[in-house]
Amino acid sequence: MRLKDKLRELRTGRDLTLKNLAETTGLSVSYLSDIERGRTNPSLKTVEALADALDVSVQTLLTGVEFIEETSHDDLPEGLKELVNDEAFNEEINRDWIDLLSKIQMRGKRPQSKREWMELYLHLRSLLEK
Repeated sequence: MRLKDKLRELRTGRDLTLKNLAETTGLSVSYLSDIERGRTNPSLKTVEALADALDVSVQTLLTGVEFIEETSHDDLPEGLKELVNDEAFNEEINRDWIDLLSKIQMRGKRPQSKREWMELYLHLRSLLEK
């Protein structure tokens, strides 16, 4: 289980909305949403605040959480990095998409240009929407 899933599970299990949790922690709803979507990783101080607000220990919050190494934007191929930074797509291409796209190779080759990455993304998205 990833931290985003564990956090959502604990929050919803206590019938808390993101707004309730934001009020308790002093964090913004959008920041909490980004954590639950896996778009950002919280600092230790934030993890402590979340644990307090959910009335669990930090150990309980982190128990069972997988800490897999995610690809940073700096490690992305240049064309994919350009696509992720494009304002037309940066809201749409979340951490899960970035992780998926960054691992794709076709016959040992990867898309190179921003256009090739965009075509691949749009094709995969259309397949998943069916």
